[in-house]
Amino acid sequence: QVQLVESGGGLVQPGGSLRLSCTASNSEYGYNLEYWAIGWFRRAPGREREGVSCISRSGGTKDYADSIRNRFTISRDHAKNTVDLQMNNLKPEDTGVYYCATARGHCEGSLKNGERDYVSWGQGVQVTVSS
Repeated sequence: QVQLVESGGGLVQPGGSLRLSCTASNSEYGYNLEYWAIGWFRRAPGREREGVSCISRSGGTKDYADSIRNRFTISRDHAKNTVDLQMNNLKPEDTGVYYCATARGHCEGSLKNGERDYVSWGQGVQVTVSS
């Protein structure tokens, strides 16, 4: 089973930026992220985990939650075996633990379907937006 690892979290002031990265820690065993559509989720304090963004296997299809649209950008690099989430103009309500996950199928519709459309999850990385 693929093992996902997130990195790039931290503390940032409102209006600032962070870039999260997701990779497979066991890629030497043949687990390559290009085999799956990948999603980013987050869990804010006291709230359920919610879908933030997803990207298709080819990278040609991307989807975003309304709350972060036009502020966050998802991308993938097959050569580096990574899926990144560039987060700009961060707000305090973006605070939470961010997770990447492999999709059961396609990116389309998976954010609305939520966790049941995703299989393997990373441990998460903390993002805190505060002055």
